[in-house]
Amino acid sequence: MQLHTIDLCIIGLYLLSTVIVGLALKRRAGKNLKSYFQGGKRLPWYMLGLSNASGMFDISGTMWLVTLCFVYGMKSIWIPWLWPVFNQVFLAVFLSIWLRRSNVLTGAEWIRTRFGDGPGGRLSHIVVVVFAVISVLGFLSYGFVGVGKFMEIFIPWEVVSPYLPFSVAPQYIPHVYGIFFTLIATFYVVMGGMLSIVWTDVIQFTIMTASAVAIGLIAMNNVSHADLQAATPQGWSNPFFGWTLDLDWEALIAEVNTKIVADGYSLFSIVFMMMLFKGILISAAGPAPNYDMQKILATRSPREGALMSAFVSVALMPIRYFMIAGFAVLAVVYYERLDLMSGGRLDFENILPSAILQFAPTGILGLLLAGLLAAFMSTFASTVNAAPAYLVNDIYRRYINPQASNRRLIYASYLVSFLVVVISTSIGFFVQSINSVLLWLVSGLWGGYVVSNVLKWYWWRLNGYGFFWGMAAGIIGALSFPAVFSGLLPGVASDILPLYLFPVLLLFSGTVCVVTSLTTEPDDEAVLKHFYRTVRPWGFWRPIHDKVVAEHPEFEANPHFKRDMVNVLVGTIAQTTLVALPIFIVIRESNSVIATACILVVSAVFLKKNWYDNLDSEPAGQTDAPFTAVDGNNENYYFEKDAREAAK
Repeated sequence: MQLHTIDLCIIGLYLLSTVIVGLALKRRAGKNLKSYFQGGKRLPWYMLGLSNASGMFDISGTMWLVTLCFVYGMKSIWIPWLWPVFNQVFLAVFLSIWLRRSNVLTGAEWIRTRFGDGPGGRLSHIVVVVFAVISVLGFLSYGFVGVGKFMEIFIPWEVVSPYLPFSVAPQYIPHVYGIFFTLIATFYVVMGGMLSIVWTDVIQFTIMTASAVAIGLIAMNNVSHADLQAATPQGWSNPFFGWTLDLDWEALIAEVNTKIVADGYSLFSIVFMMMLFKGILISAAGPAPNYDMQKILATRSPREGALMSAFVSVALMPIRYFMIAGFAVLAVVYYERLDLMSGGRLDFENILPSAILQFAPTGILGLLLAGLLAAFMSTFASTVNAAPAYLVNDIYRRYINPQASNRRLIYASYLVSFLVVVISTSIGFFVQSINSVLLWLVSGLWGGYVVSNVLKWYWWRLNGYGFFWGMAAGIIGALSFPAVFSGLLPGVASDILPLYLFPVLLLFSGTVCVVTSLTTEPDDEAVLKHFYRTVRPWGFWRPIHDKVVAEHPEFEANPHFKRDMVNVLVGTIAQTTLVALPIFIVIRESNSVIATACILVVSAVFLKKNWYDNLDSEPAGQTDAPFTAVDGNNENYYFEKDAREAAK
């Protein structure tokens, strides 16, 4: 056993606190679905922002980012644009406001505010639920693999195996650990819903902040600038790049060159341009139907939705990357002391747990493990919470049992949560690397999501049928294109193949989406007018705008496209400096620290005047009333029913 008693006590106290929070909030969360999935829309934006940041501070993602920083140095700050991380900037500037104005419970329910309740709207509603469930299963599998690999380092299998009545093949040992911690996380999310998620996330983020500062300082005290330069190739500390990556590890750690080839990042300019192109489109499409969207919908107002999304980057980036840089620096300089073997093979994704084991002192080790386990549980819990929100609220309550009581709905949520965990765990047994799941999710599945979800905001003529068939084509393409095209692109690494196929997927799903919309009838005009007047998107809405103005002369079109785009650009620059600055501090690049800090200050001042100061202005004609479908079906019927039952 690699852990000392004090470390085990810290971990045990954290796990106990999550169980207590889940049990303590079970009653409040179980009042109705609005309380269970949104905390009753009473949580302040900064708590939801910390919770969202905590959910993104997950084990799998942190293991991946430490590996990137180790291999690619400062150039690693661009690779998370695969996600893309700057989607939080689009959300903060305008999309969170647009989304929150709908005042609904889930992203699938939001679809009715755009396409109505006719046949096309119902098809769109169903396809969003399908996409949400597939993405939830993918992200849960991704987290499941990460936590298993992580804990295998600290609790060697030879210590555990004598107490088990069965044997496990080496390649499945991480999965056994994953199952154990998955069960703990499932318990507390099922009990307390969104409320327990947010409160445990605040505890977790506090732990992670203390741990991150400690690791960054340990790295700075134990590694000099000269030591780091001697242990890294030329260009490692430079964030800029040419046509190729130009990092040669041959004379230092030859295996890293093999890793770079396997990742497919050698022609870095091509990869970067595709990441940027894909990232802008995915960001413009708005949040995918997952926990990020649920927390935006859980805010108290559109303004707080924007503040919450902005706060995620401010809270997450400096703390997370101070820790990442600390571990990467220690791992690079003391590489020979790391144990990166897993299942009989060299696995660079084990850099983080191996570095923790080697360099974290007693006490800090327990704090780190508690924090990273909490990070896994936070991400896992938030994702699990999103699945029943769609399956119970948007399928069971809407189509199967509209008169279901609150107790039945909450129990149905428990059952769905359990089934989703079982299915995602089963999928996780077939996953070999975190990177492969991540790239399939962000480059493949989200690639199929893009066209329909971009057009839904900015083009009035997109109808429910076009949205449905565009999404369906995208999902089918994301699942099948890698197998179909792998033989045509033999020189492309399999993990990065979905990124290269993104333009093909975009063209395929986009053609289906646009052609279907133009060859079928437009959506109900009353639905379009209500959506346009309530949400006030900019874009190609002229025919609907003219009809709204005819009925409401006081209504003003949204004139802020240019301002929003400038704020997105400056916000992305500011977010990137929040990533780069802590790394520069840890690797002691003084001139770069000063330059980056100056850019950050200038960007922050600009955003204060051009974004924050404009959040309070609400234009004429704007309403934040709950959506009421034009066919007379009140969208708030279920919330009113919940309130009546709670009163009884």
